[in-house]
Amino acid sequence: MEFRPVIKTAIPKHRYQIGDFSASVLGDIESGDQRRYRYIMAMVPMGSAEPTLYVCCEHAPPARASEGRYDIRVVNDAMGEIVDSADHWGDLEIFSEQAIDLAKQILGLRNEQVVKLS
Repeated sequence: MEFRPVIKTAIPKHRYQIGDFSASVLGDIESGDQRRYRYIMAMVPMGSAEPTLYVCCEHAPPARASEGRYDIRVVNDAMGEIVDSADHWGDLEIFSEQAIDLAKQILGLRNEQVVKLS
C-alpha cells in the first residue's frame, strides 16, 4: 500500500468486530511519515496480522483548513484518497462511526453487525 500510515506508536481507543474483520481505532499517534494523524482505524481480516484497509483522520494542510480542520483519507491496495474534510471529524465518536460506515461500504460488509469490544 503506497499510502499506508507509518505508525511508530499509538494508543487503542476503540475495538470492534465487523464480520470477519477486527477494527481498531487508534489515537495519540506518533507517525513515521509526513502526515499528522488524529485517528486511524485499521481493518484486519481474521487470521491476518496486516490491515487491508485504513481510514485515517488527518490534520488538513493550512491552505485547506478553512474547508475543515481534518481530512478523512481511505487507504487500501487500490487507493489513498481524501473522501471528506470537516472540523467534526476530530471528534473520536463521530470519526469512529464514519470510519465504520466507510469500511463497511468498501469491504462489502453492509449487512454485518458491528460489535464494540472496547
